[in-house]
Amino acid sequence: MSAKYSIPDQPERYANAKKENNTRYLDITSVYDGSFLKDKRVAVTGANRGLGLEISKVLAEAGAKLVAIVRKSSPELDALKPEEIVSGIDVMNEECTETIKDKVKGGPVDILINNAGYFYEPEETIETINFKEQLKQIDICAVGPLRVAAAFLHADLLQKGSKIVMITSQGGSIEWRFVQNPKGHDYGHHMSKAAANMASVLLAQELKEKEIAVGILHPGFNKTEMTAKYKEIWEVEGAVDPECGAKRVLYETGKLSMETTGKFINCEDGLEIPF
Repeated sequence: MSAKYSIPDQPERYANAKKENNTRYLDITSVYDGSFLKDKRVAVTGANRGLGLEISKVLAEAGAKLVAIVRKSSPELDALKPEEIVSGIDVMNEECTETIKDKVKGGPVDILINNAGYFYEPEETIETINFKEQLKQIDICAVGPLRVAAAFLHADLLQKGSKIVMITSQGGSIEWRFVQNPKGHDYGHHMSKAAANMASVLLAQELKEKEIAVGILHPGFNKTEMTAKYKEIWEVEGAVDPECGAKRVLYETGKLSMETTGKFINCEDGLEIPF
């Protein structure tokens, strides 16, 4: 019988995938087909850099109509010629909900990908904790996606059949902390992702009547600026280029349905992560 849950230990998970020659894990192009994205209107927050930019690139290649939601655009994003670039959006700002409603002009979206995030780099113990940074991470990573989702819903930019994708992290799994963080540390990151997961489940429950599916995705270990502090373990834990990470996210986005709404999925192997 196939496994339901992903393996919590990251090096073991990657080693096991190599041992079993798991092509779904090791080569997402073996299963990825972006044809479902053609002419779909897809909004992406944090689309100007990192994983968000790579998701935007893959969307553009697939012929999707990209709506980029950003604080500030970038030359790389501009080069993609999105259908809309909605700039000046700070997900920490309460006014962002009104700004999104005012600035998104092209009508409802098929998919909203909440990707914007923030990671405080210094490792923190209870003795060195920066409480201001804890609150900032929770605000951006957990409350921010709710602000964006609320804006799209209030403006009727999400309708029956639309999908919301919440990019969170395996770091938000409380059960997995006993394996991945046996010494604790990094409170803000893990608390913010756990809060984001809870918000996503509640949103999924609330939107069932509207038939809007909500996916909760761990995008995998990607080689971005945000993970650069872990560069020394990229190889042993199977970190991938952001383009691969983007295709993993979009592959799982394509599979998202009302039957899978509210589930926490590891984009590396497509298996569930326990909350």
